[in-house]
Amino acid sequence: MTAVASTRVIRLDGAERPQLDAGEVMAKSATENFTVASRLLPAAAREHLLAVYGFARFVDDVGDLAAGDRERQLDWVERELDRALAGEAEHPVFVRIGRSAAALGLERTPFADLVAANRQDQRVGRYACFEDLAAYCALSANPVGRLVLAILGRRDELAAGLSDKICTGLQLVEHWQDVAEDYRAGRIYLPLEDMERFGVEEDDLGRSNVTPTLRRLLAFEVGRARRLLHEGQPLVRLLSGTGRIAIAGFVGGGLAQLDAIERNGYDVLAQSIKATKTAVAARSLRVVVGKTHW
Repeated sequence: MTAVASTRVIRLDGAERPQLDAGEVMAKSATENFTVASRLLPAAAREHLLAVYGFARFVDDVGDLAAGDRERQLDWVERELDRALAGEAEHPVFVRIGRSAAALGLERTPFADLVAANRQDQRVGRYACFEDLAAYCALSANPVGRLVLAILGRRDELAAGLSDKICTGLQLVEHWQDVAEDYRAGRIYLPLEDMERFGVEEDDLGRSNVTPTLRRLLAFEVGRARRLLHEGQPLVRLLSGTGRIAIAGFVGGGLAQLDAIERNGYDVLAQSIKATKTAVAARSLRVVVGKTHW
């Protein structure tokens, strides 16, 4: 998870409340694939999508940036979530998501899962195997996809299962591009069993350039993320109109980012790698018309 806003802490009702500027949180959406892909949605759907994004971004910022006791602040987040779902929230981000939840009949579980993922980030800094990492993604990423589907009017298990693959794939994309940043924050998302298999040491993640063994490991992990995105791609065909284009944008953005990592020789340590807008648009178009390649 990445964020750039500053965070300070104030006391409220005996608990630590994160004081994040709501406008600053939402402004981060300008360069995020999540929101860029949604620009063609109808106004009402886009407003709900931005509410979901704002909540997810706020929770991530608390989990990643907050000064003080982050777990206590996440406790406050969960209480404010309950107030939001009851129509009683005070914080602008939660007022907004409360309105969307009421309008769409959204359940509490996906929101609570996002909070749980950030609690896990405070306690878990390593993942023994891919199955453990996938379980984390089921909390940190998949709930957002299910909320997006609800906004688009799809609540069936077929669509949800495909969405889970896409969201887990997108979460992996973020982890692989942020290996150095996560390592500096004390977190390693590369499964330890994979690191051992490819002969990668933890210290290798703190180097200025990628080692040959880490390059091979990242090539493997990029392929894993790519497969998940392609396995979830049939979701695009289940949707129509601007919803179809938006989901294609999410998938295309993830594939374009993987392409960029591959073109840069998997050296995610030497520089920040980001796909160009042209590459994202081209990949997204291919997803829409069903002509993508691995």
